[in-house]
Amino acid sequence: MTNHGGKTVFIASALIIFALVMVGAFFQEAFGNAAVAALETVTRVFGWFYLFSVFGFVIFLLVLAFGKYGKVRLGPQDSTPNYSFFSWVSMLLAAGFGVGLVFYGMAEPMRHYLEPPYGDMPGETEAAARYAIQYSYFNWGIHQWAAFSVVGLIIAYFQFRKGQPGLVSSVLSSVTAKYPRVRPYASWLDVFAVVATVMGVATSLGLGVLQMNGGLNAVFGIPENGWWQFIILFTMFCAYMLSTWSGLDKGIQRLSNLNLALCLFLMAYVLVTGPTLVILETITLGIGDYLQNFIGMSLRIVPFQDNVWAGEWTLFYWAWVIAWSPFVGTFIARVSRGRTIKEYVFGVLVVPPLLACLWIGIFGATALNFELSGDNVGLAQATKDNITVALFSMYDLMPFSGVLSVVSMMLIFIFLVTSADSASYIVAQMTDNGSINPPLYKRIIWGMLIAAICLTLIVAGGLTGLQSAAVLSALPFTFILYLMVFVLVRELRADRKAMLTQLYRRHGETPVGADAFEAEHLGEEERLRRAPNVINRRINR
Repeated sequence: MTNHGGKTVFIASALIIFALVMVGAFFQEAFGNAAVAALETVTRVFGWFYLFSVFGFVIFLLVLAFGKYGKVRLGPQDSTPNYSFFSWVSMLLAAGFGVGLVFYGMAEPMRHYLEPPYGDMPGETEAAARYAIQYSYFNWGIHQWAAFSVVGLIIAYFQFRKGQPGLVSSVLSSVTAKYPRVRPYASWLDVFAVVATVMGVATSLGLGVLQMNGGLNAVFGIPENGWWQFIILFTMFCAYMLSTWSGLDKGIQRLSNLNLALCLFLMAYVLVTGPTLVILETITLGIGDYLQNFIGMSLRIVPFQDNVWAGEWTLFYWAWVIAWSPFVGTFIARVSRGRTIKEYVFGVLVVPPLLACLWIGIFGATALNFELSGDNVGLAQATKDNITVALFSMYDLMPFSGVLSVVSMMLIFIFLVTSADSASYIVAQMTDNGSINPPLYKRIIWGMLIAAICLTLIVAGGLTGLQSAAVLSALPFTFILYLMVFVLVRELRADRKAMLTQLYRRHGETPVGADAFEAEHLGEEERLRRAPNVINRRINR
């Protein structure tokens, strides 16, 4: 894309977000009502489409990783990863669902315990508790990372292996090039990706701000209102601007490592001081239920009933991650250079969901054990009354509750700062022709606009407004994802065919001296030794 195209993306997307901020600020009631109506309509009409799409992305990634393309590297075939595995996973968690996991990790099992999914059983029973963990694992498991993984894989492949800008329009350039009338408007694909990204990021940041306010209320008695939410958001804005100034390697990487360390500390503390045996048994049973019912939950919908539960939980999550996928995917691509497709899929699709299940298992099992102990602690009802204070209400029942609350608020705040810093970096990259080092002024402008749209959504629609923004922006982007998958498969086939052709020309009918990295990439050397003529068949496959 030309510099002119980059300016178009920057100006157009910034104006759209600014316009949304103005509409939300001056027409708060109408904006909030529209958000509620849109959320209900989209989840009711397109719920089946979200379920089918996300499940399809999971299957596609697994087939790709364990098939003949698994050893393809996201970069030159002799490249190596830029970050250690710990730092890589830390940044994946921080960019992906850090804030959301802390917000819902304990509260979601409690809500499902009170109101079991799809109304399959009465609430507040041991069976409902087991079901609550199973569906919480499902909602935060492999599926939630599928859209992130697909976008990140595609962007990384084209950016680091093909040398193209890390943009949606660049991935689809081979498609738009065939239609001369469409080509001048290709940059609008990037505009839409930016708008979807900002709305998805604003949803995550908004959840974190609401929980921070709830925590401050529970610990220090600070009221939950728009003024304090503005103060929290402004403090966060100042912090992530400082992190933005320090750059990716110094700012985001260090904060991400601190995030993961705090997560591990909190999990270890609750595991040791809580009902340890119950927690371990719950994690084991939950993983078993999740794997056993994997396909059924993936495609479950209620065509003859009101789909309220799915719309509030699973469908919202799937739409949220699709809307957020341009940002998280581009960020994952940025930090995943040099890894093989198999390594990438395992790292992105398995490790973060596994950590999420451990978090939910530890905090969810502890809360459920308190509730089922017969002491009438009222934790489930407190969660239903105000989900933002659920975690802090549980801490009140544990030793050193004040310390735990402060550490958790530190974790939430750092997650917010890291997510916002990552988002401003990636959106600046998307509006600067895919540059790996976008100018600082663009990162600052996007940091301001992201904070502004987040505050607008909180004030105008609250939690529902945040959910609606994610769901609406996700719908059209799902179709773009399908196109990107099609282009990736076509390019992978062409790439493999070219490398096999090169192997054939270099070694002729007896390719016994196959180059080491080609042998690793293609996995063909031993088979070719035994049957040299198989090359021609494989080249044309």
